[in-house]
Amino acid sequence: MLRSVGQRRVTGEGVDPRVAELRSAVSRLRRELAAHRVELADREIAEDELAALDAMALSGDPEVRRLRRSLLLVAGSVGSVSALAEGLAGVRRAVELFGPPQPGQ
Repeated sequence: MLRSVGQRRVTGEGVDPRVAELRSAVSRLRRELAAHRVELADREIAEDELAALDAMALSGDPEVRRLRRSLLLVAGSVGSVSALAEGLAGVRRAVELFGPPQPGQ
């Protein structure tokens, strides 16, 4: 089946698989962060940005620049916590599925 340039493949339910991957990765990191009982100075920032990432994914067509900004804030908030490294890497991989920011964004 041919697709137009820029058109994305969707799953059987009509959901872009990149969006599904992002939501899954964000959900996983949110659970891991909630279970991490050690005090983190920037926990609230990480939680807020993970919620923002999930909301952007729900919109169906998130802005790549905003995704990357939220990822940087989350990474800055929890990046040094080795227990959260795998979950953070999953979110990073999911954000990268959307490609680089477009010029002018």
